[in-house]
Amino acid sequence: DPRHRPVGTPRFRLDSTRLPDRSRGRLLLYRGAAGCYWLSQSDSLRPNCMQSLIRDLDLAAAGKLLYANVVVSPELQQIFQDEYRVVRPRAPMPQLQVRFRRFTTLNTTIRLREGNLHVSLSDVLEGAPEPVLRAIAHILIAKLYRKPLDARHTRRYRHFSSSESVMRQTELIRQMRGRKTILGPKGQYYDLEEVFESLNQRFFHGLMGRPLLTWSSHMARRSLGHYDPAHNTIVISRVFDRRNTPRCAVEYLVYHEMLHLKHPVTVRSGRRCVHSRAFQHDERLFPELEAAKRYLKQL
Repeated sequence: DPRHRPVGTPRFRLDSTRLPDRSRGRLLLYRGAAGCYWLSQSDSLRPNCMQSLIRDLDLAAAGKLLYANVVVSPELQQIFQDEYRVVRPRAPMPQLQVRFRRFTTLNTTIRLREGNLHVSLSDVLEGAPEPVLRAIAHILIAKLYRKPLDARHTRRYRHFSSSESVMRQTELIRQMRGRKTILGPKGQYYDLEEVFESLNQRFFHGLMGRPLLTWSSHMARRSLGHYDPAHNTIVISRVFDRRNTPRCAVEYLVYHEMLHLKHPVTVRSGRRCVHSRAFQHDERLFPELEAAKRYLKQL
């Protein structure tokens, strides 16, 4: 019943052209670690039932929805209109188009084109609580028109986006949809796998499982290296694969990213803690820390 549908929860439409002949009248196929299941049209039109089915089928076990078309609810359109009126009380109301998109992150965008507002929300936000959706609407509209942000809305959205359940869901989405360019660990002058194994023996007793290691595709100078937990990959900027790069600089970069495996990101009071005290303590154990940092500052 649409009257009892949670705000922001999409309707799902049947596109039988994507289904096998014997599956006409069904809505979507769920494929998970436990097997394949057809979800019936009648069940899927009831969001609470569908969400329960998906949860029971263990979406966290790398499950995948192969098909779903999204129609945004009128309630969500009304939320954006309400917040537009709060931010710009005297301005005429523009045409609003709000859509959920299959982004790879918890992404939200707003564009003003020919007097119309086009809003794209990550489908991770489908079924989010109404206060969170209002906070998103307020933040997007206020930033677009360079108006002051209400601290209550920013705080509410920060707590929501940094919650454990949302972070786990966004990481799963990145695993399923994201793409990672893997060029390999062997560079012209340095082999990242050899560097990793050397550091693993020296600092981790050889017990750390080796993630994917790769040089970046670009000569990046801003992002010198990063660990991507969604794809379990350490990426080091190719700018360091040079004859005159001291080994201590490459080792420090790899060691720093290895510490992110040992000390994952945590959330405290709604804020992400990337470099905890334990992380910083272990980082200081690197014997050539100062020499490596001096070299990095020269880039």
